Amino acid sequence: MKKIILAILLFAVSQAQSQEILNLRSQASLIDEINAERFSVLLPKLMEREGIDMWVLISREYNEDPILKTMLPAEWLSARRRTMIVFYHDSTKKVNEQLAIARYNVGEQIKASWDMKQFPDQWDALIDLIVKRNPKKIGLNYSNDFAHADGLTFTEQKIFVDKLPASFKSKVVSAEKLGIAWLETRTDREMQLYPQLIQITHQIIAEGFSEKTIQPGVTTTDDLVWWFRQRIRNLGLDTWFHTSVAIQRNDPENFEHLRAFSNRPKAELIQAGDLLHVDIGISYLRLNTDVQEHAYVLQPGETAAPAALQKAFIKANRLQDILTSQYVIGRTGNQILKAALDQAKKEGIEASIYTHPIGYHGHAAGPTIGLWDQQNGVPGSGDFPLHYNTAYSIELNAATEIPEWKKTIRIMLEEDGFFNEKGFRFIGGRQKELLLVPRQNSTIGN
Repeated sequence: MKKIILAILLFAVSQAQSQEILNLRSQASLIDEINAERFSVLLPKLMEREGIDMWVLISREYNEDPILKTMLPAEWLSARRRTMIVFYHDSTKKVNEQLAIARYNVGEQIKASWDMKQFPDQWDALIDLIVKRNPKKIGLNYSNDFAHADGLTFTEQKIFVDKLPASFKSKVVSAEKLGIAWLETRTDREMQLYPQLIQITHQIIAEGFSEKTIQPGVTTTDDLVWWFRQRIRNLGLDTWFHTSVAIQRNDPENFEHLRAFSNRPKAELIQAGDLLHVDIGISYLRLNTDVQEHAYVLQPGETAAPAALQKAFIKANRLQDILTSQYVIGRTGNQILKAALDQAKKEGIEASIYTHPIGYHGHAAGPTIGLWDQQNGVPGSGDFPLHYNTAYSIELNAATEIPEWKKTIRIMLEEDGFFNEKGFRFIGGRQKELLLVPRQNSTIGN
């Protein structure tokens, strides 16, 4: 009877996932609607905030600027030839333009603005547009600290500067802060969608960490990794990194979490009594998730994980709370990291924090809050301040001594959350208890 009920539940989950995911045509329509709102409502505010009235993006096909790629229509899978886009915003004149130096529109919002009869050369058309509008600042995508905002190639920048009149050269500035603002800021519409992505990710993990997929003594970690990859693809979704599955167990060998970052875990046979860990992420509607959770494989006669493992999990949840309580507008990633680690130390938690923004990219633009091998702060990206309406993967681990195992284990968690004027919240809840194989409980909470 239990097997029948489980099969029904898993089938229901599978059906729910399939029904929630839009077909490609509907996805494209929704992506374009979201971008239209971002261009007309969000971008002018960001340009005013960062003090840039003209933003110029230039990319060639198959070598796209990461920012420009997020702006392309859903039907465009790459730039075309040389794609030039200009955003111009003059709040005093109430002018807000989205222009393409092209013979055709770039989607519905970005209008073609190239008279080829007057300017056979595309660069000349771009320079004419700039001169006529006479902006105070011309933002270009170059940056020392953020790859996302460093998308203008050496060739394109050299040609642009060479073509620009001498009187305009001093107006050229890095659009780093504007580019990051575009990438990191989530709109209300996007935040209506994000919980669905998190829910789907949680459901995939729950299905993978179950008796449907795991047979102790038979299933390997590699079997599980490829099951996750295939499941994501079968649902019509993509992933932005290769899933990993690792084991900690009652044996003399200590689990070294640094080794887990620098080397992929080797394939191991899953056994009863194992503590499993998965790191997984999906991509959908140009947004991404990044989630890490744990499961425990019950031994014969067990109905719950050992008490020591449960306590270790509670400690890791507490570390999440410590970190997110330090989310204060204007604080830098390094300031948040230090405050959280200091508090964790006061509470006797052996902590490691390596949290990052998430959104258009998995490892997204914005303040870096530690790296696994840089717990004293991250120069550059760690000095970037926290803004409202931004999303983060709360990634960390807490070490706990397990007397029964005579070793230290690490509960390594990652859940996606959102920060706005109301504070920080987990977008789709977080794992509050170990998943059990075979399943005994529900594990997602706030």
